[in-house]
This record gives sequence, C-alpha cells and structure tokens, in this order.
Amino acid sequence: MKRLLPTPLLSVALFVLWLLLNQSISAGHLLLAAVLAVAIPLLTAGLRPLPVRIRRPGVVLRLLLTVAADSLRSNAAVVRLLLRTGPAQHRAGFVQVPLDVRDPNALAVLAGIVCITPGTAWAELSRDRSVLLLHVLELHDAAAIAADIKQRYERPLMEIFE
Repeated sequence: MKRLLPTPLLSVALFVLWLLLNQSISAGHLLLAAVLAVAIPLLTAGLRPLPVRIRRPGVVLRLLLTVAADSLRSNAAVVRLLLRTGPAQHRAGFVQVPLDVRDPNALAVLAGIVCITPGTAWAELSRDRSVLLLHVLELHDAAAIAADIKQRYERPLMEIFE
C-alpha cells in the first residue's frame, strides 16, 4: 500500500479536492479522482527532496505566528509606501543572507516565507545553498535585514527540521 500511495494524506486530499471542485460524485468523477490521487503523488515523488520530520511542533506554531505578524506589519508598510505622495523615498536593493540551515525542506520553507512577505519581491538560493539572495523594496540596512531573517525565520526552521 505504501508503494502505491507514497503520501496517503496527499492522495486523500487530491481525491476530495477533485470531487469538491467538480461538485460531482458521478462514477466518472470518482474514477478520475482516484486515478489522479494515485498518479500525482507518484509522478511528483522526485520533487520531494526528503521526508519531512518535524522535530519541535511547538516551534512550528511560534513560527507561524511570527510569519503572520510580520506579514501584516509588512503589508501595512508597503501600503504606506505606495500611498505616499511626492517623489519615491524608498531605495530598493539586494540583500545576501548567509545561511546555516542545510535541510532542503527548511530551505524551501524559508524561501517561501521571505517571498510571501510584502516588501520582498524575489529570492534566489545559491548553488551551494549557503546564501539566500533577496530583493527588497525598501533597503535601509542590509546587515540588519539579514540578521532579522536569520533570527526570526532561519533559527526556528533549524529547530524544526534539523
């Protein structure tokens, strides 16, 4: 069974999602949902670098709250920036964040976190996975931004995944 369904929860979610999106439980939709629920996880298995092992679930909750609060604060800052009248007062730029985290899942989560936060438009991971390059909308102090990312996001991710 494990071989047929490498990620059973994903398969169940895909099956239910297909039926909900189509608002039908006809025989054809049930069959197609079952085929997709088995085929998609099998076809995408190579894209999942490692099985996820969460070491500290409490840290996950703390990180989620931190990201939510930071996202709200960042949204407000971007809105204020966009509503400002007169010439542009912000200086966009790039920030290099040296990384200590090595777990591929943690790196993926870190990249996702920094990309969903308004004010950062883009992120790239170096080939050796030692540096995260970010484009930020308002760059005042690159070292402070890098230190903040390491403290607020990288450190908890290391506790969770490594």
